[in-house]
Amino acid sequence: MVVVPGLLIVASSGSTDPTRASIPFHIAANGATPAGVPVSVAFAGDAAELLKPDIIANVYGQGLPPLRDLMDKCLEQNVPFYV
Repeated sequence: MVVVPGLLIVASSGSTDPTRASIPFHIAANGATPAGVPVSVAFAGDAAELLKPDIIANVYGQGLPPLRDLMDKCLEQNVPFYV
């Protein structure tokens, strides 16, 4: 039996740095979960503002999908969020 350890990604950047704010959700939704690695995302510091609908809708990281799409994909894949 192979034991796959879980991954906890701590998001700490808010909307003032949209690329950095989006990366934890991109890793969770498009990297860890598809690879079969259990993953969770914890919101710390400025990242807590990303839970506000008006903020989520306006965060567009460079070279990444919109944060709204990334968070929706995380939710579809049952990635736990911790605040």
